[in-house]
Amino acid sequence: MPGFAPLVTSRLLLRPLRPEDAPDLHRLVNDWDIAKNLAHVPFPYPRDLADRWIADTAERLAAGRGYSLAIERDGALVGCIGLTMAGEEAELGYWIGRRYWGQGLAAEAAGRLAAWALATLPLRRIRAEALVDNARSIAVLRRIGFSEAGEGEAEFASRGGMMPVLRFVATRESLPALAPTPVAPVAEAPGLRILLVAACALIDSDGRVLLARRPEGKPLAGLWEFPGGKVAPGETPEDALIRELQEELGIEVASPCLAPFTFASHAYPGFHLLMPLYLCRRWQGKVTGREGQALAWVRPDKLGTYQMPPADVPLVALLRDFL
Repeated sequence: MPGFAPLVTSRLLLRPLRPEDAPDLHRLVNDWDIAKNLAHVPFPYPRDLADRWIADTAERLAAGRGYSLAIERDGALVGCIGLTMAGEEAELGYWIGRRYWGQGLAAEAAGRLAAWALATLPLRRIRAEALVDNARSIAVLRRIGFSEAGEGEAEFASRGGMMPVLRFVATRESLPALAPTPVAPVAEAPGLRILLVAACALIDSDGRVLLARRPEGKPLAGLWEFPGGKVAPGETPEDALIRELQEELGIEVASPCLAPFTFASHAYPGFHLLMPLYLCRRWQGKVTGREGQALAWVRPDKLGTYQMPPADVPLVALLRDFL
């Protein structure tokens, strides 16, 4: 993909592979302890294959069919990581050079790429496989939020045949960086906490509804929702919406322009969400994503094609029928 911005962690840089990476890549991956655990890597690994593979990753990246990246630390190539796209799913693969094992680099890289992908790409889930005897990779996947999804077999080029594997899957709800944050009960009111959030369906002159995509770094990143936010102590839902719409979208809304429509009631882990939904057809200012969020004006009959948080989903049919 042109313009792909490298991903950064506390120690690593995940960037597109470059032709000059070929010698280091070949040196690291041409190792039986690495190749034996990778389904598509032969052993021995020919030197010219590194050049051809890097060129292919550039083509797939430009076409949006795959994201194969170098894992760089302090300017040195330490491994590779990638996502292969398949509709609304992607398959995760990675390896770290043997000399860099035991430092948590695989989990750091894999967790970062998975969180970015689910927050940025039109994916519902990410799959991964690990040989049943590959304890390191199994531990990495469990650590970053993947759950087991059964057993199977896969062909491994280095081993010359089919091998037993464990299958894993991750969704926005399972990754710690994207999952809803539990709300702790207050000391004076033990038990399940009710979280009050106000949301607004902005409707333009063409009858389209505004959806905002939760940006990376927020729980449930990558999902589309109606703009809004938490109702602060002492606020009414209308006050909260006026504040949130100004902060998030840069528009001014008057309280009489907010019409109560319906509400959502949904149980998340650790708290229960109560969310009134308002309709608004009049505001001042230009709608702009001021928090880096993507925006989309969507016709009512297309709202169901956007992936949304569980609490928002039941509101779509009501809104579509009303409009």
